[in-house]
Amino acid sequence: MEKAIIGKKLGMTQVFTASGKVIPVTVVEAGPCTVIAKKTAEKDGYKSLVVAYGDIKESRVNKPQLTVFKRINANPKKFIKEFDLAGDYEVGAEIKCDIFSENDKVDVSGISKGHGFSGVIKRHGFRRNRMSHGAGPIHREVGSTGASSTPARVFKNKKMPGQFGHVNVTIQNLEVVKVDKDRNLLLIKGCVPGPRGSVIVVKEAVKGGKN
Repeated sequence: MEKAIIGKKLGMTQVFTASGKVIPVTVVEAGPCTVIAKKTAEKDGYKSLVVAYGDIKESRVNKPQLTVFKRINANPKKFIKEFDLAGDYEVGAEIKCDIFSENDKVDVSGISKGHGFSGVIKRHGFRRNRMSHGAGPIHREVGSTGASSTPARVFKNKKMPGQFGHVNVTIQNLEVVKVDKDRNLLLIKGCVPGPRGSVIVVKEAVKGGKN
C-alpha cells in the first residue's frame, strides 16, 4: 500500500464539472496524521507505520501513550491505527491529504450508522404479509422460520430481526474529485459509511482501475 490516511466525514454536497454535470461528493477532513512509531521486520516481525489523528487533551491519554507523544514532541491524539505504507516516512512525520490527487481510486472504511434492533423489513428488505382481512396483526413479522417436526429447529444464518448497522463497512473504488491542500479536504464521489463527524479511513484502492 502506498497511500492511506485517517479522516473525518464532514457531510455531503455537490460540485459542478466544466460541462455543467453535477457530481455528488462527500467532504472528508483527511489528516494531518502523525507517524508515532515505525515497526520493522527485524524487531517486530513485520513492517508498518503507526499513525495518530485527532488532537485531544493530555488528561484523556494514559501515561504510556503520553510518553510516546512527548518523545516525538507531538500533541496527544485520539485515534491510532497501523498502515502498511510503502513510503519512506520517519517517526514524527506528517501524512497529509496531498498524498492523493484528483481521479485517484480509493477504498473508504468506516462504522455504518446504527439503527438498533430492527425488523426483517428494514434489516433485510422483506415484503409485508397479506393486508387482507383475516391475516391478523402480523403484517410486518418474519413469517415462517422453518418446518415444525423436521428438523425442529431454526437453521443458522436465517434472516431474522436483530441489530442493524454499526458495523465496519468498506466501499471500494470511489473516485477523488478534488483535493484541497489548504484546508486538508478530500472530495470523494458518492457516499461513504458512517454519520457526519465519524472517523473513516481512506486507502489506495485494492481494485484500482478495474470496473
